[in-house]
Amino acid sequence: QVQLVETGGGLVQAGGSLRLSCAASGSIFRSASMGWYRQPPGKQRELVAAITNIGSANYADSVKGRFTVSRNNARDTVYLQMNSLKPEDTAVYYCNAVFRGLSYWGQGTQVTVSS
Repeated sequence: QVQLVETGGGLVQAGGSLRLSCAASGSIFRSASMGWYRQPPGKQRELVAAITNIGSANYADSVKGRFTVSRNNARDTVYLQMNSLKPEDTAVYYCNAVFRGLSYWGQGTQVTVSS
């Protein structure tokens, strides 16, 4: 059983920072590619950032230079450091793990950026 639990969301003013964490259970973490997605109100879920099991990262153009994804395999945790936040970053942020062709999702955490 794979479980992903996101923490770290909240309300922040524009220009501020937040760090999201996603703790994984189920012994797949070290072999899984991990991703952060977000779903703004009334919109589709979109990829924000992803990191492979060996640490290669990629980002959506809208967050490049502001967000950083990282992982700690010893703690089975992936992080999303979000700086210079904008109101358009407001969304529910979801953690995703892909392992052997299967995709797992966390429950999501709300990030609200006020102007």
